[in-house]
Amino acid sequence: MQVGTIIRKAALYYQDAPCLVEDDRIVSFRQFDELTDRLGNALLATGLQPGDRVGVLLPNGIDCLVAYYALAKSGLVRVSLNTRETPDDHAYKLGDSGSRGVICGDGETVPDGLEFIFRPAAIAEMTATGSAEPCVVDRDLEAPYRLGYTGGTTGRPKGVTLTMRGETAELAAFLVDLVPDMAKGETFLHAAPIAHASGAFFLPALVRGVRSLVMKKFDPARFIDLAETEQATMTFLVPTMLAMLLEQPRCAEAKLNLRKIAYGASPIAESVLRRAEARFGKVFAQSYGQAESPMVITCLKPEDHGRIGSCGRPFTTVEAGIVDDDDNFLPAGQIGEIVCRGTQLMAYYWGRPEDTAKVFRGGWLHTGDIGRMDKDGFFYILDRKNDMLISGGYNVYPREVEDVLLAYEGVVEAAVVGLPDEKWGDRVHAVIAGRPDLDAEAVLAFAKAQLAGYKQPKSIEIWPELPKSGANKILRRKIRDTVIGRLQGEPA
Repeated sequence: MQVGTIIRKAALYYQDAPCLVEDDRIVSFRQFDELTDRLGNALLATGLQPGDRVGVLLPNGIDCLVAYYALAKSGLVRVSLNTRETPDDHAYKLGDSGSRGVICGDGETVPDGLEFIFRPAAIAEMTATGSAEPCVVDRDLEAPYRLGYTGGTTGRPKGVTLTMRGETAELAAFLVDLVPDMAKGETFLHAAPIAHASGAFFLPALVRGVRSLVMKKFDPARFIDLAETEQATMTFLVPTMLAMLLEQPRCAEAKLNLRKIAYGASPIAESVLRRAEARFGKVFAQSYGQAESPMVITCLKPEDHGRIGSCGRPFTTVEAGIVDDDDNFLPAGQIGEIVCRGTQLMAYYWGRPEDTAKVFRGGWLHTGDIGRMDKDGFFYILDRKNDMLISGGYNVYPREVEDVLLAYEGVVEAAVVGLPDEKWGDRVHAVIAGRPDLDAEAVLAFAKAQLAGYKQPKSIEIWPELPKSGANKILRRKIRDTVIGRLQGEPA
């Protein structure tokens, strides 16, 4: 099935009901279908051809979603760009993907050499004057549909080629396992970046007749006000955003109606989850995935959140397992790398056949995540394979130490990195952020009381906030590089 067909069916089923809301602007399901037809037809009229790549560099909002799905209808390949990233990041992705053009805001810097640059005024003109005839370009289900990019934690980001086959598989997985109870007339509050995980919830909402309420930028106080005023019933948050909400004084008293809070993109500390459940109830559903298998590897449903630290069982249409360094499958309880396969997976890395072969060896996607599976088929992520520390000959998983640090009242963000040390190999170092009255030594003492000696941070420091990616993931590598660079710059 084509995305255009999904949009047209929603327009027929829900017609003038509100589809998208941004501040005072409301777009119905019928209007969304028309806007995406007009823009899709206008884009093709410029000389762009189906299969051409076009970047989208727009903030959260209705215009961003219209651009995404106009590209989908017209057979063009979307390259999603995040406004929180740098011009160099954008230039790299546009160049690597061979994009012919970009749809962007007036204040965005884009590289020279692009044939087409569509600013807001041009997009407004195109959506007003483009042909209202259905924009129908049937894309081969295995052809590129959109290009995502990896986080680039171990080098330059790789382009992930996602297909129509994968997009519909992700949609089905959401509706079967993650948000099966989405219902017509409800409101989904999009607070996280649409260019990342929150955007994955738009198609399920569209299919079910759910109103999508879009925040231009996440602000915890504004989120609470909006969720209360609009009586939002569902949302998606990354754990850092959830921790920030819990620190808001109004969070405890606001009359909210959130009955499902999906979360993912990074692990959640048990202490944060328990505080959140005490405030919101047993309404949390976790989705674990990655760029190569967007949002869909395992799902932890609300009723399974008693399994501390689990990321859930594989989605219905996904197979997953644990392998050792020789790709032998391991039994329950043993630690190794998480692998998976299913129709939701990327087709290949754009222009990187060797990397594709490496990550897909044996026919399974190798996630780079270290974890285990219990006897009941629930998976547990310990950490990224490349983030594991070896201190005094022992393996230290930063996430475990971070979870302890986050249990200290007032700590909102934590990152644990290894610093070079002649004695230990990796010296465990912690960086935290949170309330202004945090005492580093008190937090360090708290952590040491709960961790084995080799896992204990040998040092700790407090920053105003921790650096994050455009997807709100804390950047451990950047933190480590900053700390090491500072230490090396100090006099001996």
